[in-house]
Amino acid sequence: MPNIVSLLPSATEMVCALGCQADLKGRSHECDFPNGIGQLPICTAPNLSADGTSQEIHERVSGILKDALSVYRVEVDTLCALQPDIIVTQTQCDVCAVSFNDVEQALKKYLDFTPTLLSLQAANLQGVWDDILRVAQGVGKEPEGRELLASYQMRVSAIVDQCKSQSSHPSVACIEWMEPLMSAGNWVPELVQLAGGQSAFGEPGAHAPWITWDALAQANPDMLILMPCGFSMSRIEKEMHILTENPAWPTLKAVQQGHVYMTDGNQFFNRPGPRLIESLEIFAEIFHLTRFNFGHEGIGWRRWIPAN
Repeated sequence: MPNIVSLLPSATEMVCALGCQADLKGRSHECDFPNGIGQLPICTAPNLSADGTSQEIHERVSGILKDALSVYRVEVDTLCALQPDIIVTQTQCDVCAVSFNDVEQALKKYLDFTPTLLSLQAANLQGVWDDILRVAQGVGKEPEGRELLASYQMRVSAIVDQCKSQSSHPSVACIEWMEPLMSAGNWVPELVQLAGGQSAFGEPGAHAPWITWDALAQANPDMLILMPCGFSMSRIEKEMHILTENPAWPTLKAVQQGHVYMTDGNQFFNRPGPRLIESLEIFAEIFHLTRFNFGHEGIGWRRWIPAN
């Protein structure tokens, strides 16, 4: 089997789901699933600090992109030492992981070998399935990849069929960044729809849109689901004051009716890989609390309860 280096978490999860975890020789600094991945050499690093508030992180990222610089860098010495046959990277988002261009430039400038580059580019759920098959073909596991996809699609269909029969179809605002406000895009609006909800913002397959508090108040969704990119639920809780201190917050129907939910977006919704199935299950649990119980409450999501 080829030696593989994965430079983004969702690709690492795909490689492992295909039964190739033993062939992974290196990872990105953000790859942390499944168990055992943390022992692998790290092949990327951020060019900015992820500490601070949402606004501070946003300003750092915006400044780097404005200067046409990269948010991440490739650790070329590590790659040289590993000599991988395959490197999995991405072109979908320069803010989410090291980009295809960064990897390509590093290969041309520093490395004296030519590995195969597999570039993932999913913008919607079908794109994720296509990426899984692309990885499967690249690592010589196409039959296993097609079997894996069939099992995923069966799980999705089973959830969709049950959600269609539910009487509740809540309007939902999924928040992907807290300051400034950003609504989730790409595959998330599609997952909302599949789980029987109505996405208040964002279009399936389109990048996440910035929104205003006025727009959020005008949409006044039934539910608010918080999934800031890269944030755990505990990190969200630390920054909840950013939302709760805004004058529009207490006027929102979702707040008044107790339908504000925190999710582990870092492990689920932000990653275009196999665990989007679990992300769909999380939506189903939240939208239809008495109908579904996949065991994600407390792990992947929990209701936000204001402090007394």
